[in-house]
Amino acid sequence: MNSTDTNTTLGRASKGLSLILAGLLATVALAGGAQASSRIKDIVTFEGVRDNLLVGYGLVVGLNNTGDDLEDGHFTKQSLLAMLDRLGVKPTEAGLDSENVAAVMVTAVLPPFSRQGSRIDVTVSALGNAESLLGGTLLVTPLLGADGEVYSVAQGQLAVGGFAAAGLAETVTKGVPTSGRIANGGIVEREVGFEMGNMDTVKLNLRNPDLTTARRIAQAVNAFLGTDAARTADPGTVQVQVPPNYERDVVNLLTDIEQLRIEPDQLARVIIDEQTGTIVMGENVRISTVAIAQGNLTIRITESEQVSQPGPFAEAGTTETVDRTQIEIDEGEDQRLTVLPEGVTLEQLVNGLNALGIGP
Repeated sequence: MNSTDTNTTLGRASKGLSLILAGLLATVALAGGAQASSRIKDIVTFEGVRDNLLVGYGLVVGLNNTGDDLEDGHFTKQSLLAMLDRLGVKPTEAGLDSENVAAVMVTAVLPPFSRQGSRIDVTVSALGNAESLLGGTLLVTPLLGADGEVYSVAQGQLAVGGFAAAGLAETVTKGVPTSGRIANGGIVEREVGFEMGNMDTVKLNLRNPDLTTARRIAQAVNAFLGTDAARTADPGTVQVQVPPNYERDVVNLLTDIEQLRIEPDQLARVIIDEQTGTIVMGENVRISTVAIAQGNLTIRITESEQVSQPGPFAEAGTTETVDRTQIEIDEGEDQRLTVLPEGVTLEQLVNGLNALGIGP
């Protein structure tokens, strides 16, 4: 093999290596872009596909003397009398002195497209002065929607996460013993009518309304469909016209749309949690010219006792305890003042504050 063949072989090898590196860089770039992007289904909701809140009033029985006091809880006694009357029992008010019953409010969430016979979870919370719902059983309770119709019926054994134990000198309480859940405790009796298969227009509602994000969603949907079917109606709504190839097949259209990825735009936002002292700042935050200093006023008071007694062989005087108070004041005069120029980044701000020793 001569030098010309060698150079040709090396040139081909270099070209092949360059193509491989270019492919790897492209793969890394795509991977990085995919990590920064979000699926449309994670940032929007489809109009009409929503939960419905249910509420009901019921009774919990089987409590171990931790229920409502029937003498004080008049509504509990009335509910118990009405329930027993429907069951054919005619008790007297004087005979109702049990503390094993509690009046409760029952809440649940009816998911979209729930069908008759499907089950949902319910939450039970004490309404009267019951001490604990541990070991209780919820009796049949109708759950109403906002329109006053019964959409579910709940019943079952409560699962309470907390407990309370009391003695003569101490009481221990963990969690909230007056609230519990019943997994699959509600049976759906009425469906919420909503047909989406024959819709001509679909609206996407952004969880965090933003003009830039809405336009990016519309552009991604139009690029996927190859038509101008999507348009931005407002910062929180993107309206999509169902194309002819998805006519009477809106479910598949939404399935394809929700898997598209876009990069949501982030606001320059600062969030402060006063309770924990946590400060969260977005990367787009920019600081105007400002002077920052920190001066802490610290007052420390120390109390101590000293014994004062007469000298040896003294004929008069008694031993006394004398209080001594020491007060120290630190005004933080050694703190320095710094100036941050306009347009500094979040990283520069954090580094400057840390250099000054300034905490949240």
